[in-house]
Amino acid sequence: MPDSQPQPPDGATADTTALHLCGARLTDGRTVDVRLSGGRIEAVGTAGSLTPLSARVDLSGYLLLPAPAEPHAHGDTALTADSPGPVSYATEDVQRRATEAALLQLGHGATALRSHVRIGDVQGLGPLEAVLQARRSLRGLVDLTAVAVPRLLTGIAGADGLAMLRDAVKMGAGVVGGCPDADPDPAGYAEAVLEVAAEHGCPVDLHTHGDDPARLARLAAMAGGLRPGVVIGPCAGLARLPREAASRAADQLAAAGVAVICLPQGGCGVVEQRGNAPVRLLRAAGVRVAAGSGALRDVSNPVGRGDPLEAAYLLASQGGTRAKEAYGAVAVAARDAMGLPEVRVEAGFPAELLAVRGEGISGVLSLAYSRIVIHRGRVVARTSAVREYCDSAVAVALELPRQGRPDTGP
Repeated sequence: MPDSQPQPPDGATADTTALHLCGARLTDGRTVDVRLSGGRIEAVGTAGSLTPLSARVDLSGYLLLPAPAEPHAHGDTALTADSPGPVSYATEDVQRRATEAALLQLGHGATALRSHVRIGDVQGLGPLEAVLQARRSLRGLVDLTAVAVPRLLTGIAGADGLAMLRDAVKMGAGVVGGCPDADPDPAGYAEAVLEVAAEHGCPVDLHTHGDDPARLARLAAMAGGLRPGVVIGPCAGLARLPREAASRAADQLAAAGVAVICLPQGGCGVVEQRGNAPVRLLRAAGVRVAAGSGALRDVSNPVGRGDPLEAAYLLASQGGTRAKEAYGAVAVAARDAMGLPEVRVEAGFPAELLAVRGEGISGVLSLAYSRIVIHRGRVVARTSAVREYCDSAVAVALELPRQGRPDTGP
């Protein structure tokens, strides 16, 4: 990748909205300076080649990466595992949980989140309104999109759910979703969701086990060509099918352009089946596969971390995926599945970046402690870890790695 954009002319004045990232390592081994302005990457050059006309952040010892995105969160139920009594779904409580969960995930590096929110039953549209309020309060820190998830959509019982789904889109839900497996008529449920999506031009994001080849084939047939796109997940049941049936289903999903969101950290409250989708089989068929976190410390996973780098770590350590591809699943593929612009550390691309202390992808996934998160061209979160040893002389002599916080300029 060549250095990008010429340096500004002599005498240029400082841009108060700009940011100068110094000494960052890229995945190709180069050490570079990066200048951000107007929410985008303005220039990338060899270390020391760019005139510092803006606030400076020293990224020496850090690997600079496209920021991950979280395609499968549950902000309305997050952080409820230790609730001493029944979980409150009052608007203010859901908003607080959704906001705290989003900030935790932002601290891990995710600058865009897709939060699935249950609608209907006793709570009606209250949880959705709470998540939308959280989205408004977080503007400028993280991009949060709500997915409306109705329980039933078919038959007499589903009529209210269908009307509520349409109301949810009018309120501001950016994606229509749900769980066809939980409806008495799974195919009818999926058809209803796709119909509402087509009416409003919304993406579709459906929960499914993926353990019924006929159901997957019908979904692929209905979803083919729908824009702005259809994703399904976590599809752990697809791994339990005979290989021939799973391969045929993967081919059908690929032909229809349906993406799959796997959850390496476990399931979520909507789909309780554990395990992970057959990532390598899906990719071999040409299916776009991204990875999400799922539950964040709720009853379905009381220790869920909501950390994209942990999802990538699990893909690499347990799923046999190469480290670079595993990180791509939570960054490049996740952004693609969510319909977000591509991010590269090159001039002209959005300044959605994550700097992690470490020299390479494998080390970052193994020891991802210190992180600096950049959203729309500014630092929005920082996690710093310091490692010390009781005999510092030995540590220095052996040149053992340390975690620390870089110096920053004014």
